[in-house]
Amino acid sequence: MKKILISDKLAQAGIDYLNGQSGIEVSIRTGLGEEGLCEIIGDYDVLLIRSDTQVTPKVLQAAKNLKLIGRAGIGVDNVDIPLATELGIIIMNTPDANATTTAELAIAHLMSLSRRLPAADRSVRAGRWERSKLMGAEVANKTLAILGFGTIGRIVSQRGLGLKMQVIAYDPFVAPEVFAELGVESVSLDELVSRADYLSLHCPLIEKTRNIIGSKQLSMMKKEAMIINCARGD
Repeated sequence: MKKILISDKLAQAGIDYLNGQSGIEVSIRTGLGEEGLCEIIGDYDVLLIRSDTQVTPKVLQAAKNLKLIGRAGIGVDNVDIPLATELGIIIMNTPDANATTTAELAIAHLMSLSRRLPAADRSVRAGRWERSKLMGAEVANKTLAILGFGTIGRIVSQRGLGLKMQVIAYDPFVAPEVFAELGVESVSLDELVSRADYLSLHCPLIEKTRNIIGSKQLSMMKKEAMIINCARGD
């Protein structure tokens, strides 16, 4: 009997599916924190998480029987991947689970920024009608710059092209032919930020991407450029 621990809130449909499988025992213990997780993790073969659970070195060292960590979502920056790999623990995520949702959110932010919707909403709620002050701008023919051209970045690019935007992207891990097939121009990071009217961030949080947009990159951007971050905050 394999034992599965769910330490973050998951959709009930997923829990029901697991409970319907033979040969496994499912436990749900959310909000444990590091100490609480360390106390019980040694009994489990599989750990299922979202973004709240922090799988630290201390947790991994206590996980004597753990064989797999499943992340319901994309980012795995809350898992010590090098140590887990060293210990022979497999790490899995669900890269397509919320890709369209996140891409559409990025486009929603883009449209909101271009039309100045938050400011207009506050203005109207305050009893003002600042029509000329809050005109906004069209996004057609503007440059949408995408940092990170994985699943989400590629969906964003297609939405941007559908809005008749000029789409450029930077991702050193993606082959040139992938950009070409999708009608997107591959550029360097410096060119990406300097040409951007809208800079949309879609890279995973790893050491090479931490603080990838800093003072140097910000100083290279157009004064009126806007940044949309639907990735991690670091």
